[in-house]
Amino acid sequence: MAEPLLKVKNLRQHFKISRSFTVKAVEDVSFEVYAGETYGLVGESGSGKTTIGRSIIRLYDPTAGEIFFDGKKISGKLDSSTEKMLRQNMQMIFQDPMSSLNPRKKIGDIIAEGLEIHHLFSTKEERKERVGAILKKVGLSPAHAERYPQQFSGGQRQRVGIARSLIMNPKLIIADECISALDVSIQAQVVNLMKDIQSETKCAYLFIAHDLSMVKYISDRIGVLHKGRLVETGLTREIFSNPVHPYTQSLLSAVPQPNPIIERNRRLLFFDANELGNGEFVRISSTHLVLENF
Repeated sequence: MAEPLLKVKNLRQHFKISRSFTVKAVEDVSFEVYAGETYGLVGESGSGKTTIGRSIIRLYDPTAGEIFFDGKKISGKLDSSTEKMLRQNMQMIFQDPMSSLNPRKKIGDIIAEGLEIHHLFSTKEERKERVGAILKKVGLSPAHAERYPQQFSGGQRQRVGIARSLIMNPKLIIADECISALDVSIQAQVVNLMKDIQSETKCAYLFIAHDLSMVKYISDRIGVLHKGRLVETGLTREIFSNPVHPYTQSLLSAVPQPNPIIERNRRLLFFDANELGNGEFVRISSTHLVLENF
């Protein structure tokens, strides 16, 4: 079996608020992402999805645990060569397409910022050509490079965010709820664009979202988060057809059905972690794992 592109092992992310109070946002999370696949992280708001993404790309310093990317350890103190490798080969698409773009910079300068930091072009003409090519790839015009973020719609701004991450030709893109602020029709366009780009570039996605239908559509494997813990992980088809953990069952029961008769008679499952105590869950197949001692 191929080595994983990203390996997260026992990740913890704590935030000390005061001397007596610490928020334990992520607790002992472990998963793997392989080259060319999409791994979806799902869970309710506040479950720790975004924190995991930011810890992996080192916007946060992990409290404990190990993270390996492309065979190199990227947790702990980074040396200059490892940090350079990380910044070139791992990119992030942020949730809010407006606040993540500098309103004082033109689109072309925003997209080319990574090229300039890492000195990946020889002439201004080469820089312009690369920016124009990536704008075409995400469905925008090269002429848009001279405009400012506030001159675009939400969907167009998110395409700019995708272009900014793609221009570095990364091996892994962390998509942090990158479609949640968009209209439903625009969401479908952006997700289809991401799938097309993945088939062309063979990049991997860590797709963070709470929209289960979209995660089902784009993901090869899924991890379910609850209160900072990964409670269940497996192939997408197995998670949706045979959810084992009570929280996963509750989460899936909340998905509305298009058939009004089925929707009228649909029964919601409510999950209370206190009722489980320290129940044990075991591996049910080689591709579907429900973690123990929840």
